[in-house]
Amino acid sequence: MSSVLYDTPGPRAKRRNVLLSVVFTVLLALLLWWVWLMMDEKKQLEWDLWEPFTTGEAWTTYLLPGLANTLKAAAISMVIALPLGAVFGIARMSDHAWVRGVAGTVVEFFRAIPVLLLMLFANEFYVRSTDISSEQRPLYAVVTGLVLYNASVLAEIVRAGILSLPRGQTEAAYAVGLRKGQTMTNILLPQAVTAMLPAIVSQLVVIVKDTALGGVMLGFTELLNGRQTLAANYANVIPSFIVVAVVYIVLNFILTSFASWLEKRLRRSKKSTGAVLGEDTVEVNPAAVGGTFGTGGEGGGPSGFTFHDKPPR
Repeated sequence: MSSVLYDTPGPRAKRRNVLLSVVFTVLLALLLWWVWLMMDEKKQLEWDLWEPFTTGEAWTTYLLPGLANTLKAAAISMVIALPLGAVFGIARMSDHAWVRGVAGTVVEFFRAIPVLLLMLFANEFYVRSTDISSEQRPLYAVVTGLVLYNASVLAEIVRAGILSLPRGQTEAAYAVGLRKGQTMTNILLPQAVTAMLPAIVSQLVVIVKDTALGGVMLGFTELLNGRQTLAANYANVIPSFIVVAVVYIVLNFILTSFASWLEKRLRRSKKSTGAVLGEDTVEVNPAAVGGTFGTGGEGGGPSGFTFHDKPPR
């Protein structure tokens, strides 16, 4: 099937695509085989290095507590960053110049600073200005850095999602007497959520992965930090990296799969039935036509019009 951006491939194009696929598959297989040989040469495939992952001790002592801290920090950051980003994204479209200016300055400032620096600054602030214990301080610093950075990024996602809607949506809302706040909360935001969802999920995946920065610089006992302790005890650096990478892949795959399911569900719920009212579904009261519209008659419609349940032809 042809479209504006894609032409149906002909016989030569199909043969070329098959050839490229075969070549790519062969090259990928050769690469994997080379990696396997290198790991075998370095004795990284010996069972003694992988055996700890078949027992419960490696998981319950090192990996699962680290995974729990990763999910905890990511969940707290998501819960705070999402509404905060929505507030700043909407504020950037305010009619008041001072609101737009303040929101724009905050968003551009924190979006320009690397998230690792935000974590380090937050940790130093908590050390000098608060009584938070040293055990809890890394969690607070990681969450603060993630919230400040990702809220500014999500603010731009929200703003872009709302601006992507047709202008007629806003004009129609104003035409029926809705204020700007009502238009935003009742009409624009619900429609923009579906368009923004893929970008929001991508940012949530970034939040999950960026928790590892706290383990590297602040000693936060997240998944990657737990792997380091495990590798020191069992001397299996490469296998531990591979196992942790697989855990991250599975975790983020579950997150993106859930988002895809939610997006499809939202799109289905917004589809209309497609039914069009015909002339026989509306009964016109001649006495009311030409006059002013009242509060509506027994049929529930405007004055002079009664809607029936009879389906259109």
